[in-house]
Amino acid sequence: MTAQKEDNLREALRAVVDPEIGLEIVELGLIRKIEINDDDDTAKITMILTTPFCPYGPALVDQVRKIGNDLAAGGATVEIGTELWEPGMMEEGAGSDWGLF
Repeated sequence: MTAQKEDNLREALRAVVDPEIGLEIVELGLIRKIEINDDDDTAKITMILTTPFCPYGPALVDQVRKIGNDLAAGGATVEIGTELWEPGMMEEGAGSDWGLF
C-alpha cells in the first residue's frame, strides 16, 4: 500500500511547475524521496531546488506541502535536500526542448 501512496503523491506533485523553467518539478528531478508512514498516514517529502537561492523556492515548497497535506491524512513535511541539482537528474526526454539530451 505504501508504494501505491508514494506513486500517487509523486503523480499529484506533477502539478507543481517551476515557473522559471516551465517544467514540472517531478520531471526536473527535484523530488528526491517520498516516504509514507502507514501507521499515522504522514508523508515526508525530500526535494531540492534547481539553484540554492531559487527565487521561487519558498512557493514551490509551499505547493509541495499543500499537495502532500491533501493526500496524507496525517499531514506532510517537506525537507530541502543537500544535493545540487544538475540536468542529468531530469526524467528521460524532459530536457529535449532545451537541447540538453
